Amino acid sequence: MSNTSKMTRVDLNSDMGEGFGDYKMGDDAGILAIVSSANVACGFHAGDPDIMVKTFELAKERGVSIGAHPGYNDRAGFGRRIIPHSLAQIERLVAYQIGAAQALATYAGHKLTYVKTHGALGNQGQADVDVAKAVARAVRAVDPGLSILGIARSALLNVSLDMGLKAYHEIYADRAYTEEGFLVPRSEKGAVLHDPDQCAQRVLRMVSKGAIETRSGAYLDTPIDSICLHSDTPGAVGMAVQVRKTLEAAGIQIKNFSS
Repeated sequence: MSNTSKMTRVDLNSDMGEGFGDYKMGDDAGILAIVSSANVACGFHAGDPDIMVKTFELAKERGVSIGAHPGYNDRAGFGRRIIPHSLAQIERLVAYQIGAAQALATYAGHKLTYVKTHGALGNQGQADVDVAKAVARAVRAVDPGLSILGIARSALLNVSLDMGLKAYHEIYADRAYTEEGFLVPRSEKGAVLHDPDQCAQRVLRMVSKGAIETRSGAYLDTPIDSICLHSDTPGAVGMAVQVRKTLEAAGIQIKNFSS
């Protein structure tokens, strides 16, 4: 998938179900009308059984594939802080959340097909091989038929493939990249991008080149199977609409990466 002449399809995914009780986060219904995959919070960094079931049901109604979105048990920090854990503890917290997601997806009449780690845990799995192995071991132990959706060029994808799991590469529509291919920390200016048209054109360039575009305008080669559209940023639905419109205008079909 290195250029648009070969790449005729790509997945659009979004993190969802990230409210809690009466507290709502993002326009899940609006985003579900646009994306092809929904990463659903499993109750640790956000989410609860009611929200999970409602999100799974709506995703099924919209024909959207679903994945577990496990993170650290950190509601106050929205899962964006590294909470010290042993590797064995990371395995168990990921396995626990996958199990919860599978049960409630079944309850809702839908089927879980993949796992995408959230926030700090996801960022750790980009470079920390030991954390990546812990996550992959948890997925393989619970259900080796589940795929892993991970940050492009990450350790998690490499170790998952080594363990015999299906692994798919993800880029971000609204996040800037460092020259090494890491996400620019949210604490830094310009880490989150907001202009819908600029983001859509940037996504098309990355998909066309089969590469991550860094802050300097350099490109780092990578397969691209899925594009993440965050649902909790201002104007998220408008950006998602523009990204999908731009890709489809270039002849690229939007379809779940594992279908």
